[in-house]
Amino acid sequence: MPTYACSTTAGRLSEQQRSTIVESITAIHAEETGAPRYLVQVIFYEVGPHAHSIGGQPAPEGQIWIRGDIRSGRTEAAKRKMLERILREVSDATGAPAEEVWVYLCDIPAFNIAEYGRVLPAPGDEAAWSADLPESVRARLQSLA
Repeated sequence: MPTYACSTTAGRLSEQQRSTIVESITAIHAEETGAPRYLVQVIFYEVGPHAHSIGGQPAPEGQIWIRGDIRSGRTEAAKRKMLERILREVSDATGAPAEEVWVYLCDIPAFNIAEYGRVLPAPGDEAAWSADLPESVRARLQSLA
């Protein structure tokens, strides 16, 4: 957690664009929330032509839709800054007009999420949570930090 799902028309993004988006979203989330980078997931979904509609019409072919499921407890100011940065950086990375990049941040209480075999902690309690993980998991997470 958090998990950012990026949906685009099939073939819309190059590998370099995906890589840039992954790095941007990971950095933005870690910088704006203080959460460890190893918790940030970015998943890409490609849909076929006419598989995404807006207002009953096919979405623009360049449309990029990002849904970020994040732990609740973030301030409105922090979420707004994250939204603005993701919007700008994804637009810059892809050449998509800002109006075709839609970003949603959805709050989920930490006690409704389990990862690495444990229920996630509240924001800010990651260090104690990480210390309680099995050594093999902690070693893997350190390589992602």
